[in-house]
Amino acid sequence: MGNEEISVIMVPFPAQGHLNQMLQFSCHISSYGIPVHYVGSAIFNRQARLRAKALNPTDIDKIIFQDLPVPPFASPPPFPNPTKKFPTHIQPAWDAAMSMAAPLGDLMRSQALKHRRVIVIHDPLIASVVRDVATIPNAESYAFICISAFCQVKFITEMMGITCPVPRLRELPPVSDTISEELYSFIGLQDEGMALRSGDIINTCRSVEGPFLEILESKEIPGDLKSWAVGPLIPVKPSKSESHNEIFKWLDKQDPRSVILVSFGTTTTLTDHELQVIAEGLERSGQKFIWVLREADKANVFDGEARRVELPEGFEERVGERGVVVREWAPQPEILAHPSTGGFMSHCGWNSCNESIKMGVPIAAWPMHSDQPTNAVFVTEILKVGLPVRRWGEVVTVEMVEDAVRRLIESEEEGGEARKKAEELAAVVRRATEEGGASRLELGAFISHITRQ
Repeated sequence: MGNEEISVIMVPFPAQGHLNQMLQFSCHISSYGIPVHYVGSAIFNRQARLRAKALNPTDIDKIIFQDLPVPPFASPPPFPNPTKKFPTHIQPAWDAAMSMAAPLGDLMRSQALKHRRVIVIHDPLIASVVRDVATIPNAESYAFICISAFCQVKFITEMMGITCPVPRLRELPPVSDTISEELYSFIGLQDEGMALRSGDIINTCRSVEGPFLEILESKEIPGDLKSWAVGPLIPVKPSKSESHNEIFKWLDKQDPRSVILVSFGTTTTLTDHELQVIAEGLERSGQKFIWVLREADKANVFDGEARRVELPEGFEERVGERGVVVREWAPQPEILAHPSTGGFMSHCGWNSCNESIKMGVPIAAWPMHSDQPTNAVFVTEILKVGLPVRRWGEVVTVEMVEDAVRRLIESEEEGGEARKKAEELAAVVRRATEEGGASRLELGAFISHITRQ
């Protein structure tokens, strides 16, 4: 199927969770024969490609990566014992990305001369760089929402200053409490670009988030914009990473659903206290685990070696074959898809939630910042596919970690119920993303919309 009359330009926000989702969406659009240009600095395009392990390499090869000029930016290491979890050290990269507006405008105009229509799909956090779309008659823009509809309801109503129609959301911390002041101000700079968009694409499933999508599409939220729920975009059977064979050899030896994956994403640096309580909690739980132990990404992930995070003395010797500590980039979707994986201790970033939901793995929720406190409530209280390690504002103890791991892996009552619901939800999501399912139909509807005559 060829749709070369249309050209799509993808503009991701330069942070791993956002880069990843938009690359997944790029592969889906490209599968319809539409040329897709994925734009960003050379550093972030390289990062996106390097870490796209779950995607089919053949699909990635079809994407046209456009390295746009971005001025040099500072790339300091993350704070080793942060009092606040938000990764403020990455802000220089986000500020530098704002300079892409002019070269991106040139790319849009050049594509507009070659194609009947140019479609610009951008992250809301970097909307202002697409402002030239307003000056190109055959171009139109759309926002790609990288957070849950549940969280988007909270965010939109808060930004608009109107009462949130979901009582539980009103009880959660305001956005300003979960991000930095710098990012909060940065978000305000994106209003002009967001006002130009013709609709929203959301990486979620209507079968899962229907009530919250209806709120976003209601008259109470002004704009009267079209929206398409096309997710979760992660493949059901992610491509196996050949570079991590040792992990999978170890997993192959374990009993079904007996291993908990512990990973807090790419923007979290654990404090010395948190390292101690996780290590002790895992050791005392007696359960098998894979612990992905990395410092938070720098703004430039290729800028020198990351600090090696030190574990309590003798920890790895004491747990022996019962646990695996991974200190490099880990193939998270593939680990979650393995039949031996029975739980996931997670920060509840939306990427991780989507991967866990699609693989049917229950979550032990430990939110750190941004949308994560809201997502943690969504998975534990609304979907009931997980249990809380901590609630927002709590200091985690060894007992809390041990208890969460035991309940999730051992308990037939709590963990078993969460696992049952996770597996049921996975079946719903998989049906939605297969041929004829709700998400696949909405993706098709979006493609029909942008290729209309």
